[in-house]
Amino acid sequence: MDAFYASCELLRYPQLKGFPVVIGGGRRKEDDLLGKLQAAYPEADWQAENFDSRLDEIPVDFFPRIAGYTGRGVITTATYAARQFGIGSAMGLMKAAKLCPQAILLPVDFDQYRHYSRTFKNIITEIAPLMENRGVDEVYIDFTEVPGGQRDGGRVLARLIQKTIFEATGLTCSVGVAPNKLIAKMASEFNKPNGISIVFEDDLQSLIWPLACRKINGIGPKADEKLQKHDIHTIGDLAARDKFWLMENFGKVYGAWLHEAAWGRDDRPVSMDSEPVSMSRETTFERDLHAVRDRDELGRIFTRLCEQVAADLQRKGYQGKTIGIKLRYDNFKSVTRDQTVPTPTGDAATIRQVAGQCLKRVDLKPRLRLLGVRVGSLVKQGTDSPTAQPYSELIDNETPQVNDHGQTQLLFPLD
Repeated sequence: MDAFYASCELLRYPQLKGFPVVIGGGRRKEDDLLGKLQAAYPEADWQAENFDSRLDEIPVDFFPRIAGYTGRGVITTATYAARQFGIGSAMGLMKAAKLCPQAILLPVDFDQYRHYSRTFKNIITEIAPLMENRGVDEVYIDFTEVPGGQRDGGRVLARLIQKTIFEATGLTCSVGVAPNKLIAKMASEFNKPNGISIVFEDDLQSLIWPLACRKINGIGPKADEKLQKHDIHTIGDLAARDKFWLMENFGKVYGAWLHEAAWGRDDRPVSMDSEPVSMSRETTFERDLHAVRDRDELGRIFTRLCEQVAADLQRKGYQGKTIGIKLRYDNFKSVTRDQTVPTPTGDAATIRQVAGQCLKRVDLKPRLRLLGVRVGSLVKQGTDSPTAQPYSELIDNETPQVNDHGQTQLLFPLD
């Protein structure tokens, strides 16, 4: 889906089409918006009972801009008009405010996004039933057996999917068609928004090899930095390297995968039974916190994150055996630690206790910018076999690790 969250918001506020809009910084609170409108435009007679039907009447000047933003909020997504200024997902709002101070800031509304996510996926499965769910805004489709699916290299089917989704929701999507998931993922980014890109096996050298290595899903910033140190900048450069040289320099498993990916090889099937690998919650603080001076506040945040992860597990029917934490220091360096427990759990107190033990293994002297809690090795409640972790997920995880600092005394409360 194209700029999915932002596109959903433009359905609600069509008067903002064409404006640079960023989504993030907090959740939508209709009561707050209504109260502000009533104060700003008393003559318009804004009333709660018909508020939703009049959202398109809100003047553009009413919406807040990010100019002068001083908080620690992060952008979830942005419209294409905002992206032209260099704004992108996961960027801090303060940085975005410098790039495009006139951009409009809207809060997130996950209920709305989940509604449209279910809608477009239901449409797809009616056309091509073999669909793999890859999150709220992305799917893989195997249309090998779909009648007429091969016409014009799949372009006819792709146009049908785009047309049907747009007519039902007003949202656009971009489609990549290729012999496998690896290349289809890359192709879906070629012609955004609302584009169709088709890559055949014979197109590898002309369409794929000139791309930067980062375009391969599974090559993150750390791996890319290492590749560039070896003068490997494009996928073609990577394909030219010997497989055993890659295995020697990047590890046997990852090096072999790099070789296969550079040559466009991927035999992963489209799976309708994909399971989540982990569930996590994290928060970026409004100000950098210190483990001693902000002990109580960090303790409350830590407890809340553990409770939120436990609630997510309960709601989706999972438990996990690997519990971990993520910290980001004020110098933006990140560290992770995890620990495996004997039996799967989804209990908030247990998650907090084990995650607390992980905190003892990191340096807590620097100020902290972010704290996260993760539960992995998931199993369905009532079973004891961990969900198999897809290989693509293993290679996507490039969070930098640092050496242990020993059993550092934990300076904010765990009990």
